[in-house]
Amino acid sequence: MNKTILAAAIVSIGAFGLAGCDVKKTQEGSVTPPKYEVTKKQEGDVTLPKYDVTTPDVKVGSAEKTVTVPTVKTEEKTIKVPTVDVTTAKEKEAAASAKR
Repeated sequence: MNKTILAAAIVSIGAFGLAGCDVKKTQEGSVTPPKYEVTKKQEGDVTLPKYDVTTPDVKVGSAEKTVTVPTVKTEEKTIKVPTVDVTTAKEKEAAASAKR
């Protein structure tokens, strides 16, 4: 659900950003691919279109606002928790040797 909302937000922001641009085509484009058989018969020529793009001015800043936020309170309680005691084989042997 959150991924869907995030994806929709990104697409919306991208569409808004593109809508703010002023694009003017300044040159037509054309492509003449080279023709090959065993030897090249014709040279290729590629002319890409040119565009002048004027982007919008975007100013990012911050402002202080007062908002209501939830707080979390904690308290101490004494409860029983599980414990684990591990005695290694070496500790067992040392304890047994000490008793002898």
